[in-house]
Amino acid sequence: MNDKSKSVSVSKSSEAGNAVRQNSPAVHQLRNEIDRLFDNFGLFDWGGPFTRSRRSRLSGREGSWNYVPAVDIVETGKAFKLTAELPGMDADDIDIKLSNGSIIIRGEKEDKSETRDENFFFSERQYGSFRRTFSLPEGIDRDKIEAKFAKGVLTVTLPKLPEAIKADKNITVKAD
Repeated sequence: MNDKSKSVSVSKSSEAGNAVRQNSPAVHQLRNEIDRLFDNFGLFDWGGPFTRSRRSRLSGREGSWNYVPAVDIVETGKAFKLTAELPGMDADDIDIKLSNGSIIIRGEKEDKSETRDENFFFSERQYGSFRRTFSLPEGIDRDKIEAKFAKGVLTVTLPKLPEAIKADKNITVKAD
């Protein structure tokens, strides 16, 4: 198997969530609009684990990327895995930072084509930047966080500290 994934660097500064699957384009669009309204007013920095907080406003230029990447966060026995869809981007376009108990994912998609002598008949391609911030739960091993990018999907693995990994325990139900 040919592995064409690229590593993405994770920068660190100081310090389980509710996952929601949103398959409906209408729900996704509504969420983006509501998020943008809150961002514009600078209100509410949701503080729960893996919740969104304020993001930078998108540029107002025509053709800017009006995009909030779809993200899944899954908890396994030993780690949390965050995956984000980032189509049309390269690993070099993505920046990940740990800061104040949060993980911040930023990216920028730039128009790199030369079109001086071309007249567009139709173009739906968009360019711009995004920023997503999620509060981290306690018990993450910050020194072992890894990020990989392959086929337009970013995967960030956030391993749990050994003391945060707890074995399942069966509880016996007694009848009276």
